[in-house]
Amino acid sequence: MPTLLAIESSCDDTSAAVVRDGRVLSNVTAGQAVHVEYGGVVPEFASRAHQRNIVPTVAVALQRAGVTAQDIQAVAFTRGPGLIGSLMVGVSFAKAFALARDLPLIEVDHMQAHVLAHFAEPPYPDFPFLCLTVSGGHTQLIVVHDALDQEIIGYTIDDAAGEAFDKSGKLLGLPYPAGPEIDRLAAAGTPVLQFAQPDPGELNFSFSGLKTSILYTLQKKAKEDPGYVRDHLPDICAAVQEAIVSTLIGKLVTAAEQTGLKQVALAGGVSANSALRARLEAEGQQRGWTTFVPRLEYCTDNAAMIGVTANFKYVKALFAGQDVAPAARF
Repeated sequence: MPTLLAIESSCDDTSAAVVRDGRVLSNVTAGQAVHVEYGGVVPEFASRAHQRNIVPTVAVALQRAGVTAQDIQAVAFTRGPGLIGSLMVGVSFAKAFALARDLPLIEVDHMQAHVLAHFAEPPYPDFPFLCLTVSGGHTQLIVVHDALDQEIIGYTIDDAAGEAFDKSGKLLGLPYPAGPEIDRLAAAGTPVLQFAQPDPGELNFSFSGLKTSILYTLQKKAKEDPGYVRDHLPDICAAVQEAIVSTLIGKLVTAAEQTGLKQVALAGGVSANSALRARLEAEGQQRGWTTFVPRLEYCTDNAAMIGVTANFKYVKALFAGQDVAPAARF
């Protein structure tokens, strides 16, 4: 039963987890409030905050798991994709921790880990299954043949769905990150506006045109009524959310029809969106799917998913050397 220390530092969350034989013993995350006033993640600030946070975060993770550094048998870490400065902090810490104790290293693909977050706790999907992974930087449709055999069958050709939420929120004057705020406000609104939803074909996504449509629509409405956004904020948020969610679910339905898969999963930070979860459940009931969505703790960036993924690699002895380097893009 391997006991793994896992590190996640791909963006602005410093996270550490302890995973034993695939079971999560602890999962600790330190956020970075500094980015709120800038309306988005500032890479230099993020890497500096990781440097401050990583040692105490790991210490708390070990304590909550009831283990010591001497109990750790391997160190897992996010190699990428992500912000290179942030990744360097996590990779460097993992390498130093492993070198000092002569432990093996396990590199993990951040996006692969989001998919395998479904194995952080039961119920687990059976292989193969279809997964829609939606985050701030990525939107992908994946056929998961096995834990370490994931086939991307669709992806965004420009902006990700999470970015569409955040950029739309910025246009509306909402605080960063805007996704949760749009979700909250949309619950009290009606999607009376309609925005363009570009379709690049096949199973791919495009959200750049949607952002442009939202911008032009709001500019037009503001000319007609300077107080339009303020007076109709819940309705606008409902319309933005409806446009993004319907695009995601529409492609997911097509992918399920093409692959014939009935086990359908949702992963990534945007999977915390209540409307997206509700639509997935509704489609699942209508189409006879068995649906899976991780607990909110495992949707956003977290080290537990890194540790769970690393456990699959540990049993196959898929280790990295001390010469491993972070990669902003895979």
